[in-house]
Amino acid sequence: MGWAIAVHGGAGIDPRLPMDRQQEARDVLLYCLQLGVNALKASVPAIDVVELVVRELESNPVFNSGRGSALCTKGTVEMEASIMDGSRNKCGAASGLSTVKNPISLARLVMEKSPHAYIAFAGAEEFAREQGVEIVDTNYFITAENKDRLEQAKEMNSIQFDYRIPESEDGVGKPDENELLPTVRSYANGKPVLEKAFGNGVTCENGDQSSCKSGYFPESEINGVPINLYQPETVGCVAVDIEGRCASATSTGGLINKRSGRIGDSPIIGAGTYANEICAVSATGEGEAIIRATVARDVAALMEYKGLSLQDSVDYVINKRLEDGKGGLIAVSSNGEAVAGFNTMGMFRACATEAGYYEVGIWH
Repeated sequence: MGWAIAVHGGAGIDPRLPMDRQQEARDVLLYCLQLGVNALKASVPAIDVVELVVRELESNPVFNSGRGSALCTKGTVEMEASIMDGSRNKCGAASGLSTVKNPISLARLVMEKSPHAYIAFAGAEEFAREQGVEIVDTNYFITAENKDRLEQAKEMNSIQFDYRIPESEDGVGKPDENELLPTVRSYANGKPVLEKAFGNGVTCENGDQSSCKSGYFPESEINGVPINLYQPETVGCVAVDIEGRCASATSTGGLINKRSGRIGDSPIIGAGTYANEICAVSATGEGEAIIRATVARDVAALMEYKGLSLQDSVDYVINKRLEDGKGGLIAVSSNGEAVAGFNTMGMFRACATEAGYYEVGIWH
């Protein structure tokens, strides 16, 4: 028993992502993780912690949520988010947002201040104004980079996850073998493990090149339409507080060049977000596949009905239920555990537990 927290910034990262962008994402994740840890140590309820952390992620254009959201084919943003309080079996979600500064807080208001679980598009914008949430001009969310990525996606006739690769290889991080970005994992037993990632997509355990693996995941498809797996992407946070209460929150801008009106997994309770009295889960990746696999709910169901551990449940869902798509998830249990799992080359993630586990990483 004890508090635990996990944060993610998307799965499916291309190993050619420039080293400075990798470090920038790590820094944001580390800051948000510490923000959540401090709140949990101060006995803040899990539901407040996950909203706090995701609001911070939405305010930073490094990831695809809030400011910096992906643009749909019309060149506009259609943001979506959901939140769930496992201790009360309550949830709220919103989609099609274009002026709400922090979508996750509107999802929280849907949960707390409406009789509904999910409100979308014009109705969600109207509800936001009724509730007095902060509204901003649509230009606040749109960055020059995302405009460029939309044009690239249209030229390629493809749907893209948040594209972060420069057109020229001059900006790509390709360090020599001594220039590694470490992922430090400290376990409760005091035995540290150091994972290091090379800029050319090679990952090694403990810096040992004999254990290195390399390669690229090929392009995937959604109903025959090419989809590229380059990002940071969707953001999410799961937490369990010192009272054993679990909560989950997920927020995204969706896919670049997606059809207007498309809704992904992030606001779907049971797919991208779920929490109950046993665990909390937030997913990221290929939304259509995550919806079909009911990823978040299945992790909880395996624990609830089969008695599997959190780790075994996450492994099963990633390896068996998500076979037709790419993605990942973070999860915590009421016992104070934190787990991350993904079937892509990498996932931006950060975890910490009261028992001493600590991780900020990208690659496997």
